[in-house]
Amino acid sequence: CIAERGRMGWQRASGYNDRALIEADISRWKRVIGDGLRSQTDERQATEVAIAANVLNRILELGCPKYVRVA
Repeated sequence: CIAERGRMGWQRASGYNDRALIEADISRWKRVIGDGLRSQTDERQATEVAIAANVLNRILELGCPKYVRVA
């Protein structure tokens, strides 16, 4: 496939780019939140995931630049 379409064509055809983005998101989650959930019940795990997602989104929001047109 690489020989036929080139590397970028192969990435598009195989879904490589999507997988790479998802793997980066999971890696970011594990670095910030941790490898596993601490709660035992399903309801508490759902709450823990919701809180963790909010924290991660807040961290990402603080790290993203905000562009303002000057002229």
